[in-house]
This record gives sequence, structure tokens and C-alpha cells, in this order.
Amino acid sequence: MTSARGPGGEVERQRSAAVRPRDAASVMLLDRQGGCVRVLMGKRHSAHVFMPDLYVFPGGRRDAGDHRIGFGSDLHPSVLHALKAAGTRELTDARARALALAALRELYEEAGIAVGQPAPSATAPVPFLPDLAKLRYMARAITPPGHARRFDTRFFALFADEAKIDPTRFLDSRELQDLQWIDVNDSPSLRIPDITAIILADLRSSLDTDPSLPCEREVPLYAARRGRLVRTLL
Repeated sequence: MTSARGPGGEVERQRSAAVRPRDAASVMLLDRQGGCVRVLMGKRHSAHVFMPDLYVFPGGRRDAGDHRIGFGSDLHPSVLHALKAAGTRELTDARARALALAALRELYEEAGIAVGQPAPSATAPVPFLPDLAKLRYMARAITPPGHARRFDTRFFALFADEAKIDPTRFLDSRELQDLQWIDVNDSPSLRIPDITAIILADLRSSLDTDPSLPCEREVPLYAARRGRLVRTLL
């Protein structure tokens, strides 16, 4: 193995640092029945290059065709505005909306949960018309330099009862296994990424402030600066 201090190691470090983050989206699906709030999490397959065998929220990268997915209802105006403005460059409506569409597409592909009415066409990209109106924009996190794969992930929250989702009906997939509901107020015994623990702490704080999670909110951005993870409100 080449030493990280040698020329080869330095080249590899520079290559890792130069990896451009790819847009991604994740859903914190919340079940507030039974006197507590639980969030759905699953274990990433061991074959994954990025975060193998760790428990995460359903989600994944934004695909090129996500902006072409038809939807049943649009994002709340405050959520759309925050998605567009929260960054070094303003996004178009279509690209901002594609992040939310990617989140619900991934929730369906990874957990078998469809949020929205059945699609009118059998050739639709997903078999339902995503309902974006109930999504809350909760956080954004950019994978620090030094990783073989980096993502610029937007985290959404969605209450299962508002979306008319039966919390007992979900399916494991090739992407996420051992799906289970986790009490957000418990310290999970599962192996979770550091950033997931941070986002969970933010979620707890937000629920304590206002259990309805209003759409009008400041959104924390987590990004590396001089080797340290920095939290900035957008």
C-alpha cells in the first residue's frame, strides 16, 4: 500500500478532495401515533461503497430524469423558496422540485412506500403521482472532502398520518434492509453515520420547539471548513 505521505498518497488525497458532491435527497418518515415520534430507518447493503452496513433514512442521489416525474401536488412555497435559495447559487424551480421528487422516488424504491395517488399511466417513471405538499425541508449536509463519493443531501421530513401512510406497510429492498421504526428520543443502538446522528438531534430539537414542524423555518447546512464540520443557518 502506498503511504499517504508519499507522492502516490498525496495524489490520491487530492483526487478524493476534488470529487464533486452530487445532489441527493433523503426522507425522515415520521410516525407520531402511540404518544411518541418514530422515524423509519434501514441498513445499507454491505456491498455499497458509501456508508455500507450503516442505518440511514431512505434516500439517494438525484437522477437526471427526476425533474420529468409528474406530481400530484407541489411543494409548499416556503419549502420551494428555501430549496432554491439555500446554497452558493440559486436553483431553478425544476431542479429544486427534482430534489423532493428524488426523495419520494427513493422512499418508494427502498421501502415500498408510495406518497401520492396512483399514476394515470403505466409508463410513468414511478407508479404514483408524488404528493410534495406535506414535505418539510429540515437540513442540508455536504459530504466532506476526502471521500471516494460525496453527496450534497437535502433532508425532508414527512408525517405518515398527513401522507395517509400505513406505518405497518413497508418492505425491505436491495438498497435498505432491516427497516424499522426508531423512537427519535432514544439514543439508537444501531450503527448510524455521524451526520445522521446530528440530523436526528436537530429533528428532536425542532419537534420540541413545535411538534407540527412548520414549513417556514431556518434550515441548517453542514459542510466542512478547514477540516471541521460547520453548521450554518440558511
